[in-house]
Amino acid sequence: MEIVLLKRDDVLFGQAVARRLGITHADLECLDMIFVRGRVTAGEIAAASGLTTGAVTGVIDRLERAKLVRRERDAVDRRKVYVKVLPAAPEGCIDLLWVIREADEGAVDGYTSDQLSFLIDYFVRSREIIVREIQKLDEKAEQTLPRKRSPAAQRRSSAHIGTEPGN
Repeated sequence: MEIVLLKRDDVLFGQAVARRLGITHADLECLDMIFVRGRVTAGEIAAASGLTTGAVTGVIDRLERAKLVRRERDAVDRRKVYVKVLPAAPEGCIDLLWVIREADEGAVDGYTSDQLSFLIDYFVRSREIIVREIQKLDEKAEQTLPRKRSPAAQRRSSAHIGTEPGN
């Protein structure tokens, strides 16, 4: 039961931080990923978050408007664009991203190396289970749910077979 409460409270904390920053919870998850990795591409955010690249563009736009991140072109390959947390992000923003990490570090004080190894093993295994279950859900959705296609996509596919949608 404590694990369920921990997961719930983690989500509630994330929502509270997002409200404080004036962004959505999904935006916060992406901001946290950028913060931890230093700089990332939109494609990396999409792959790690499960969001579409179009949705990620919206996330980055909102984070830029909130003065939390900036886009910067790669010095070598100008086509590649990275996203970085602004060093001068609004006051307190970075503190909000670090507060739980610092508290978590203090929470493990006093555990033995064996106990910490057990906890790490538990979290690694739990994450593997979650990833597998996500894959199963995605596979089932692909098999059972009709794929929604935009009218433009329907027109493109029907152009290949010489019919219009609905015929």
